[in-house]
Amino acid sequence: MANPQIEEGYTRIANEILGEVMKLNLNGTQFRLVMAIWRYTYGFQRKGHEMSLSFLVEAISASRSQVTRELNALIDKRIIVVVGVGKGGSRKLGFNKNHTEWERGTLNRVYPNPSTEVYSNQGTEVYSNPSTKKERTKERIKDTRQSKKYDEDNTYFKMAIYFHERVSRVANDAGIAHLIKKSNMQTWADDMRKLVEIDMVDKQLAKKVMDWVTEDSFWRTNVLSAKKLREKFMDLAIKMNAEKQPQQPKNVYDPRDKEIAFQQHIQNGGNPDEFDWSR
Repeated sequence: MANPQIEEGYTRIANEILGEVMKLNLNGTQFRLVMAIWRYTYGFQRKGHEMSLSFLVEAISASRSQVTRELNALIDKRIIVVVGVGKGGSRKLGFNKNHTEWERGTLNRVYPNPSTEVYSNQGTEVYSNPSTKKERTKERIKDTRQSKKYDEDNTYFKMAIYFHERVSRVANDAGIAHLIKKSNMQTWADDMRKLVEIDMVDKQLAKKVMDWVTEDSFWRTNVLSAKKLREKFMDLAIKMNAEKQPQQPKNVYDPRDKEIAFQQHIQNGGNPDEFDWSR
């Protein structure tokens, strides 16, 4: 029979935080991740703690793909924050108690079946079924209306503009300018933010890869958006670094090496007739 006692440890959570989290439309995995991060941060009176994907997978008994997807969603909404990188190389995660910074748009909303009167999204929130198609459309628009805005002085917006200008030159030279004609700089800026904040890519490294990829004969016409840059970033960084590594000189046969080996054989007391010249 289980018999938990607070003397064996407990986690202090401000009632204000609990009240605000109650209002969030979190799915089951997201809520369990929040609980796990509370447990290993607030549960030890600390603001952040190194938690690898493998650690969280075991902590909440979920699949790696689930944890990756839903943790990224929580970070994207600024409910969970990355506060650094731990000694083990994994991200140090923390809970953002400043709930005014949270993006309160739905994290993983499922829309109702018209034939259903009441439904729940993975058991976390109950909705009434809009009576008409028009009302359901309004619901969808409302959910997608809150898009992140980046002004011209924002670092991620500047990164997006920088990469877009380089990509534009490539596209114009290749005669494919139409492929980036309708580029959305807000979307590009958000991808840059994710590259830095979620993927933990250094901004200087990001710039080096942007410069390299728009000069590389193959990749310059295959990476024409910030989204594609983020998707391929690790491969691109590896290829860029590989090209910068000096090539090792090839081994060249020198007949003097055999003579040196023969002299060492004799100095070591070996019989000259027993030296193997064929090796």
